[in-house]
Amino acid sequence: MDKPLSGKTILLGISGGIAAYKAATLCSRLISLGASVRVIMTEGATRFITPLTLQTLSRHPVATDVFDERDASIVQHIDWADAADLVVVAPATANILSKLANGLADDMLSTTLLAATAPVLVAPAMNVHMWEHPAVVENVNKLAARGVTFVEPGTGQLACGYVGKGRLAEPDEIAGAVVAMLAGPRPLAGRSVLITAGGTVERIDPVRYISNDSSGKMGFALAEAARASGADVTLICGRTDSAAPSGVKAIKVNSAVEMYEAVMERLPQTDVVIKAAAVADYRPKETADHKIKKSAETISLELIRNPDILQSIGEWKSGNKGSNGLFVVGFAAETTDVERHAVDKLNRKKCDLMIANDVSREGAGFGSDTNIVSVYDTRGLVENMPQMSKREVANRIMELIAQRLPMKGSGV
Repeated sequence: MDKPLSGKTILLGISGGIAAYKAATLCSRLISLGASVRVIMTEGATRFITPLTLQTLSRHPVATDVFDERDASIVQHIDWADAADLVVVAPATANILSKLANGLADDMLSTTLLAATAPVLVAPAMNVHMWEHPAVVENVNKLAARGVTFVEPGTGQLACGYVGKGRLAEPDEIAGAVVAMLAGPRPLAGRSVLITAGGTVERIDPVRYISNDSSGKMGFALAEAARASGADVTLICGRTDSAAPSGVKAIKVNSAVEMYEAVMERLPQTDVVIKAAAVADYRPKETADHKIKKSAETISLELIRNPDILQSIGEWKSGNKGSNGLFVVGFAAETTDVERHAVDKLNRKKCDLMIANDVSREGAGFGSDTNIVSVYDTRGLVENMPQMSKREVANRIMELIAQRLPMKGSGV
């Protein structure tokens, strides 16, 4: 029997939701795959399933109390945290997500999570309205930016009676994610991925500028997905709503010209370029050295074209034999005739994939935590993605890139 997790120690954290009963199946599944499993339960979790059940399945004592030190030679939460190859929290309630995101440590599970240096995999489960609450969304995004991997909750009948997104992913799906993290292929390992994110800032004077509503969230999600796929990620960001994810090389720029220069300089060392930034098409012809004072009733501002970064990348790829099969992905944020504009942009700018969305649709615009996209290649539509989190969109885009990426050194 194949045991891909042989020799791996997994710390399984169970928090207090009704889905805690599924943790027993998950524990058994991980053990059948060869893992040694140590279980930590919150007090709430013990109300839904007994520690004895998990002790019997794991063949190890279950930790529930940070003050219950059974071995004087060690500090248990430190010892278990150090021994873990992976920490899995399933189910993860809104409460434990908040603790983990904000560094709280008031029970055995949250204290151990704070001490752990191993990768963390989280499988949330909660009411649909809780999952969509801005505080939970913010905590999830904060954790994802730090490198925490999520197995998104499923959609269906919830214990509270609602039908919606929030039910714990099935144990086999979570176990599959564990195998992928610890023993699975990393499809972009050894690849260099360059991603642009956010909006550019075109200065009028020292206190005023032209920009747009881009938050950088889609670009950041792509950087996280590329990092998780094993890539060496360079993230060139303009104006964004938050700090860049950890584990990537972040380069801060302001204007379109600065972004253009940063991108073009790095193309020879790059395998994949994903241009998710919203770059201003025009900039002021002149930038005042001092704040422009109010005087006349009207003021005229002359604008000139910015360099077209995506066009330049495509031309560099076509005219440079040293491009080594550079794979180019563009984004088309449209409000009308989305498919026609996306396909036209893909062909004109010599892209391999074009990710298009109608930013006027609810759940797909700038600043949203979700997106609704369609993916095109030179043959037409590849895939329509329904509304989903930007993390899920990014993960799927990385899968499509990995499937189409030429072999390294092939130049085709």
